[in-house]
Amino acid sequence: MKNLFKVFLALFLTVGFLNAQSLNQKNQVDGYDVEITSTRDLSAGSNELFANITKDGKAVTTAKVKVKFFMPEMPGMPYMEHEGEGSLVGDKYKMTINFCMNGTWQYQLKFKTDDGVVHTVKSSVNF
Repeated sequence: MKNLFKVFLALFLTVGFLNAQSLNQKNQVDGYDVEITSTRDLSAGSNELFANITKDGKAVTTAKVKVKFFMPEMPGMPYMEHEGEGSLVGDKYKMTINFCMNGTWQYQLKFKTDDGVVHTVKSSVNF
């Protein structure tokens, strides 16, 4: 009986790890390629996200990056949002976002380039 329990536990954990997917979204805006990634699967709580911004294949490392994740108001639930600023780590911008619950979160990633233009990427994540 104990061995059967161990087999089911191992199977459950394996399936859980196989279904876990980290974030990897690619977008284009105004000639810039923006890739948003995470090191682990998204979950409620603190999450580290990275934005890799390139133009013509070269990393953009002088932009000011901000991101806002939000969940619209729903019946019985208030509007929720969390904002973060990107800090340059290597050639990517690192942001820490705290999701208060699982679900579908919309986001707006804005980055201001040296020419003063603000570019916006809009999308959503679901976990």
